[in-house]
Amino acid sequence: MKLRFVATRLATLVVTVLASSLAIYGALFLTPGDPATLLIGGSRNPDPGVLERIHREHHLDDPFLAGYWHWLSGCLQGDFGTSLVYRDSVADLIGARAGDTVALVAYASVLVLLVGTFTGTVAALRGGRTETLATTLTAGAMAVPTFLMSVLLIWVFAVRLPWFPVYGSGEGFTGTLAHLTLPALALAVTWIGYVAQVTRTAVRAELRAEHVETARSRGVPERTVIRRHVLHNASGPVCAVSGVGIAGLIATAAVAEQAFGTGGLGALMIEAASKQDMAVVQAVSLIFVVVFVVINTAVDLTSAALDPRAAARKGTR
Repeated sequence: MKLRFVATRLATLVVTVLASSLAIYGALFLTPGDPATLLIGGSRNPDPGVLERIHREHHLDDPFLAGYWHWLSGCLQGDFGTSLVYRDSVADLIGARAGDTVALVAYASVLVLLVGTFTGTVAALRGGRTETLATTLTAGAMAVPTFLMSVLLIWVFAVRLPWFPVYGSGEGFTGTLAHLTLPALALAVTWIGYVAQVTRTAVRAELRAEHVETARSRGVPERTVIRRHVLHNASGPVCAVSGVGIAGLIATAAVAEQAFGTGGLGALMIEAASKQDMAVVQAVSLIFVVVFVVINTAVDLTSAALDPRAAARKGTR
């Protein structure tokens, strides 16, 4: 992997995060009126003393860039401000909810990686009816949005077949596993379809590759051919789409959290937005952006390590 490629990706990460943070902070000033009113829940008749205190604490009277830097530097130190709606530190609110989101996304990620890659690989290797069935099912899965899948899973596995709980995140390992199974599945289904389709295509392409035919003609055992030549070379695009899928899970986690009442960061952001608690919305949005960009950068670097030719091509652009 070329050092130039790594440096470019890391620089892109920093620029993207800075640009996104600037947009998140600037959104506070896009609405008509005093931005301080948003920070106290959009009150129509706010107390002048409270407004003055908000202006002072959030540096709203400072030049825009100075106020932005003060907010960003506080975030970098873990100080996201205070929620005047929840009457608590934003960092404490995030800390109390982050574990539920991490557990949900991790569970869904395992489902995406295991089910998606297994389905795509088996479909490509067996072909015929197996491939046709897998392609049909995964294409259908890609078309079902998370909110609709949530409703279907609740109706089937909680109403008709009361096998799983559908509210809260549970306690202990088994309780958490039971409570998060349906929301994780609802979150993962679409990306399972994407990963399966890309895996099938990548494995199919490698099966027809010249180096695979050469290895077979030389008498290399089929298992060795599949493991070393087919699956290894197909891992690059599979890793790439899997990483994008995991990042996508973070972006859509709020839908499953609201549907199943797991109470993670996505649900917190929606609740805060409905109450116009901008301090919380800004902090959670920034965290989601940072995590999303970091995951995508890690995927780029991992894919480049698996396929140095791709890194060389990208590095020359």
